[in-house]
Amino acid sequence: MITKLHEPLLVVEDSNEDFKMLQRLMQRMSVQNPIHRCTNGDEVLEFLYQNGSDRNSQATLKPSVILLDLNLPGIDGRDILERLKQDKSFKEIPVVIFTTSSNPRDIELCYQKGANGYLVKPMDAQELKKTIQAFVNYWLEANISP
Repeated sequence: MITKLHEPLLVVEDSNEDFKMLQRLMQRMSVQNPIHRCTNGDEVLEFLYQNGSDRNSQATLKPSVILLDLNLPGIDGRDILERLKQDKSFKEIPVVIFTTSSNPRDIELCYQKGANGYLVKPMDAQELKKTIQAFVNYWLEANISP
């Protein structure tokens, strides 16, 4: 059972196929949190800064967690991570990297820049389901955010 239903999740994913698969899996897991999607780094900054400045809007809720792909068109995920973790308004939002890169340099760099987690997208559907379930169990159910 998902207990933090009102807390939005921001997914930064440029692949329509990957996003649709993620959505399907979360629906099957009964995730009811609002899911906002950005497809590139510029959209992420626009989404967060516009929502942060419009205090009267329902959409101003900061995401409870950001699921961030590294390889994005324009401003890539590494730069987005660094910008968010250097900004007082957003540095407390957990950022979980969700990427195909298992390169140890990417992993180390992301943690150095403040990533709260790093998940490698498995190619196998069953493994992907397990990875998403672990994400949901921890970040949307068990974890308590500031």
